[in-house]
Amino acid sequence: MAQTVVIHARIDPETKAASEEVLEALGLTPTEAIRLFYRQIALRGEFPLELKRPNAMTAAALAGADQEVDVESFESTDELYASWDE
Repeated sequence: MAQTVVIHARIDPETKAASEEVLEALGLTPTEAIRLFYRQIALRGEFPLELKRPNAMTAAALAGADQEVDVESFESTDELYASWDE
């Protein structure tokens, strides 16, 4: 059997629970998901996901939403779409 090593990672409980729910629906354990992720890094020779930094407008909107500043909510998509015409 091949030798293995242990990887330790810390993650907040909410992210862990939400992620494991998705993995379970896919039939994967967290260990299998990590192995797949590392295998893709090794095979591609690069990070397997596209990561982008948001532009200034998007970053400001995200920061405002985190602080619940200038956040709008709508009862329906029709109400949302109507707001675009205002």
